[in-house]
Amino acid sequence: MAKLISKTYGDALFELAVEEEKTEVMLQEITGIRGIFEEHPDYLKFLTHPRIGGEEKIKSIREVFEGKTDPQILGFLEIIILKSRAENMMEILDYFLDKIKAFKGIGVCYVTTPISLPQDKREALCKKLLDTTSFKEMEMHYFIEPALLGGMQIRIGDRVVDSSIQTKLNRLQKDLLKVQI
Repeated sequence: MAKLISKTYGDALFELAVEEEKTEVMLQEITGIRGIFEEHPDYLKFLTHPRIGGEEKIKSIREVFEGKTDPQILGFLEIIILKSRAENMMEILDYFLDKIKAFKGIGVCYVTTPISLPQDKREALCKKLLDTTSFKEMEMHYFIEPALLGGMQIRIGDRVVDSSIQTKLNRLQKDLLKVQI
């Protein structure tokens, strides 16, 4: 059900962004709004609290975002509140961001390594990914996981490339356990 809700509202905002030719503006503003909700989870709890009335929630949304964001985005947030969908706010915003990034040709990549990659290696990896995919830009996210021992894991959408030493050791162990003496 939550996926249907996020798709319905996310598609509506996406269509508005494309129709009004505001994809870049809305991408930046929704990213910022999502960041605010992530940094202030209590505010999101306030917006989802069942004992707080819709009018008070809308008043709060206006106080926080009016004059600082596009009026259409403000109206969109108000509709989410009025339709009692605030509990799905993050999923709706995430769906919209994924859809707009796909529209603009922006790939989102998650790279996990055992140590921090130097800047020149990060740039080379980004260039290699752009050369081997159909994306125009890459949004890179780096994570450190010492348990990998070496190598790296790269995830773009549902595609994963795992060249970590830990994974190779696990495969070797499974292969050795299959050997009958």
